Amino acid sequence: MILKERIKPAKLELLEILNSRMVLDDENKQDLYNQAKGYEGEVLFDTLLQNLEIDHILVNDLMLQVNNTTFQIDSLLITDAIYMFEVKNYEGDFYYDSNRFYTKDNFEINNPLIQLERTESLLRQLLQNQGINLPIHASVIFINPEFMLYQAPANKPFIFPSQLNRLIKRLNTNPSRITNRHKALANKLISLHQKESPYTRLPQYKYEQLQKGICCQHCHAISLDIEGRRKNCICSNCGYTELLEHAVLRNVQEYKILFPEERITTSGIYEWCGLVSKKTISRILEQNFKATGVKRWTYFE
Repeated sequence: MILKERIKPAKLELLEILNSRMVLDDENKQDLYNQAKGYEGEVLFDTLLQNLEIDHILVNDLMLQVNNTTFQIDSLLITDAIYMFEVKNYEGDFYYDSNRFYTKDNFEINNPLIQLERTESLLRQLLQNQGINLPIHASVIFINPEFMLYQAPANKPFIFPSQLNRLIKRLNTNPSRITNRHKALANKLISLHQKESPYTRLPQYKYEQLQKGICCQHCHAISLDIEGRRKNCICSNCGYTELLEHAVLRNVQEYKILFPEERITTSGIYEWCGLVSKKTISRILEQNFKATGVKRWTYFE
């Protein structure tokens, strides 16, 4: 049972939109790559967990706080015990030496075990504050089949790609019965989840800086043409075809993400999307949103 689905992080969504409409500097491009890679790995692990046959509750992507310290959990599995997973989508060759993590080029990166131990400790403190005493099993999941860690110690809670299927089999052999107590725990953790603002540590942007037009859903290029009695959009970059209405609504959502304080108006979306007539924009907005106001003062919610 999944009580909290994983959704694409708001910061990743924002960076993807900005990357389509402006030139990101190297730091933000790297941030976008890391965010996308991390999310991709978490989704892969979610797919693997669908093979669980035991009674369980799965809570994804929690942002919690205890004693004024914030921590994040990628995947939390509740059975008769608590399984906490830190998912890493590393790719390529790495090596482990004296509790330190290195790339094959001898570049030191953060040791995921340190993050795991910190998160496990903070989760245990939070549960103790709530009067909950369940064993916690914490592991680092290396989800990418192209990952290799040389000199990996055998006594560390690492789960490597070749061990993932065995992890599921092992979990399925453990007897588990979910009770109201487990459900109450999951719901309590979800109620404590904090929504991190995606607008922190982002590149500055203004409306005037951003390229206008409809972004392709597939390749994110702004290179769409309208065809088929103006009902379809086709991307001249990758050939992807999408219903015009769907494309407009996607780009309305992008506008709302980038400018949450701005009202949605026919003129505003017409300028934002380009290519599409005001009449068509007005029809799509009227069919999909609630209109407030009259005539030129009309906006949509």
